[in-house]
Amino acid sequence: MSAQPTEATSPSLPLRLLRSPLGRIVAFFITMIALRVIAGRVYDGLGLPRGNLSFDQVTPLIEALRLTPVVLAYWLLVRTIEHRRVDELAARKAVPHALLGIAGGAFVFSLVVGTLWALGAYAVDGVNRDVHWLGPILVMGVGAGVGEEIISRGVIFRIVEEGLGTWAALLLSAAVFGGLHIWNPNATAWSALAIALEAGLLFGLLYHVTRSLWVCMGAHAAWNVAQGPFYGIPVSGFEQHGLLASRMQGPDWLTGGAFGAEASVVALGLCSVATAGCLAIAVRRGSLLAPSWRRKRVAVT
Repeated sequence: MSAQPTEATSPSLPLRLLRSPLGRIVAFFITMIALRVIAGRVYDGLGLPRGNLSFDQVTPLIEALRLTPVVLAYWLLVRTIEHRRVDELAARKAVPHALLGIAGGAFVFSLVVGTLWALGAYAVDGVNRDVHWLGPILVMGVGAGVGEEIISRGVIFRIVEEGLGTWAALLLSAAVFGGLHIWNPNATAWSALAIALEAGLLFGLLYHVTRSLWVCMGAHAAWNVAQGPFYGIPVSGFEQHGLLASRMQGPDWLTGGAFGAEASVVALGLCSVATAGCLAIAVRRGSLLAPSWRRKRVAVT
């Protein structure tokens, strides 16, 4: 005898709330905080240094313990609540997509520096041969690239886009991204706004058109490493000792001041061009999402 078909039962209210966009975002942050407590215990058990460490004091082990809660919380979110593969971080995409992002990030920031140099705002006095590469690459490259992109694009942009649509996701994730930098040294309201407009919007649309966190991570990491360890320009307010012994000269609106070139109108202008390019791709594909209730209404009619 064949088995009788059973009616599919709808998920319970708590489960529906957990799987909602807001529920998933809250679940991610709660999980990340819990995992950070555990990582902190491991950190202390290993006798690693506490406090505000300089870039040179950061080791691969320290950065791994910093990043593990974010990465693991995201993996648990996708696998246990969303019940899908982590396609945006698929292993097969890691090398080609990360390299693509690295090339793009380094290229765009080099355009920023080249423009500042042409305007007389960036000058190089020589080469520093005592640059410590490992710490800055770990913190500003791997740490910022992986951690900030998972939170800003993987969680906030991606999940908000599902519920409120692409435009709301862009604005909200960019605002959060800019706000995260308001606490940095030498930060101002303008520098936070510039970060939101040039990087928040650009990386959000970059994720939208590629659906790959590897690309965003690579671009973010390459931008920071090119800016600080290579060109010797402050990164988001943190002073750098780069390969090039450089100096900025001119008004803060042009150079970015003590915060770095991210607060320069040159960076804002060039990144806006790249953002417009990503937006054009999205419009041509027709991939921009309307809010979920509008999508449902269209589907019904």
